[in-house]
Amino acid sequence: MVLSPIYDLYICRSQPSKMSEIIISKRKEKCENCTKQCNKKQSNDSANLLQDRGDGNEQLQEGFQLQLSACLSCDGCLSEEETLKISQQNLEAVQRVLLLNKKCDVSKHKVLVASICPQSLPFFAVKFGLDVTEAAHKLCGFLKSLGVQYVFDTTLAAGFSILESQKEFIQRYRRKHHDSHALPMFTSSCPGWIRYSERVLGSLVTPHICTARSPQQIMGCLVKDYFSKQQKLSPEKVYHVLVAPCFDKKLEAVREEFYNSLLETRDVDCVLTSGEIFYLMEQKKVSVEELDSVTLDQVLGEPGDMTLFRHEGRGSEGFLEHIFKHAAKELFGLDVHEITYKNLRNRDFQEVTLERDGETLLQFAAVYGFRNIQTLVHRMRKGRVPYQLVEVLSCTGGCLSGRGQTGSEAGARVDKALIQQMEEAYSSLPVHLPEVNPIIHTLYQDWLQGQDSLQATTLLHTQYRNQTLSHTQPPHMQW
Repeated sequence: MVLSPIYDLYICRSQPSKMSEIIISKRKEKCENCTKQCNKKQSNDSANLLQDRGDGNEQLQEGFQLQLSACLSCDGCLSEEETLKISQQNLEAVQRVLLLNKKCDVSKHKVLVASICPQSLPFFAVKFGLDVTEAAHKLCGFLKSLGVQYVFDTTLAAGFSILESQKEFIQRYRRKHHDSHALPMFTSSCPGWIRYSERVLGSLVTPHICTARSPQQIMGCLVKDYFSKQQKLSPEKVYHVLVAPCFDKKLEAVREEFYNSLLETRDVDCVLTSGEIFYLMEQKKVSVEELDSVTLDQVLGEPGDMTLFRHEGRGSEGFLEHIFKHAAKELFGLDVHEITYKNLRNRDFQEVTLERDGETLLQFAAVYGFRNIQTLVHRMRKGRVPYQLVEVLSCTGGCLSGRGQTGSEAGARVDKALIQQMEEAYSSLPVHLPEVNPIIHTLYQDWLQGQDSLQATTLLHTQYRNQTLSHTQPPHMQW
């Protein structure tokens, strides 16, 4: 395995705060398998970029600071194949497609579709000085001015992911007495957490991960399977770009199971972060005032005055809250209208409890950031996890705090003022439940042939597997 210069540049920009529990100590045996291959080892700039951004401290070893976050929790360097795939997740790849579309050979033309994560929209709202809906329309206008034909919001896909996660939790809960892997169930929407689980934790965690696909990958299926058929296009003739707050989403997009080898196409062809899109706007010297306000398109139905909304939860998709309320009703016949979070270690390690007559019926937790994830893993190894469900996100503060949109200009720390403004903008959106979304119900029937069909299982679920490497964890890494 080789750490390439391309990936080195990527990691410096992407994962500043994860895995800060790893300590590089002068007193312990050195591994340096990563740094021997890294051509930026002697670069002070690289060392500065790899500084921890508020999630613990690390010591320097001979003037160089190393974090496992740099390898996205993979417990080793990326392969050349993975490096190549990630190198294709950039603005240049999209611009190449746009350029081909301007040439005469129509056989090489592709329909460009952009899907925007709801956690990215508050970033543009703050940057544009507009409310979220107005900012979404301006962003849509910018993307279409580049040559993107369709622009969607991924909230619809998140609704599918939430509903499938709710259903799976009920199934797991009901078989908990004869299936040791049924509970706790861990959410599966965060690719940083998934990669860490598969590459480092292995069988301790992978059987517990919810099999529902993330909103990103369900959106990929919606675009490449349903939408392309509606447009009478073959999936490989559609180029699907997803705008996300997180660099980790690039790695999720290139997972093997989301690639159609027969048609040589991915469900999501390219992931661009909010910051990369904003950088492109700055590069082109585009002013917000000059941009047309264009309504977002809809996967089902004609574009119109579609109201943007969010799901419950603070800055993420709200899997915990939706599953908690659904389970309370489905399992115990209790209606829960408000959820009270109890801070444990900090604001990123919280607990929610359902009680009746002094008896604890449900106990869920929200665990954000790798420092808190390490605490969770330590407890799990000792069999001391009392929770039936844990919403796990690798970024402290949740998806709004994704490093693809919260890095400061100095590059050393996240922009906390920006995060606060984004949280306020996000919370201003109205909350809609996916259970009452008529478009989702229509698509379940018209696209998936029913909620419990083989088609629904195939397109809305995946499997997570143990990918731990054969070598043992280097002795200098402390968890």
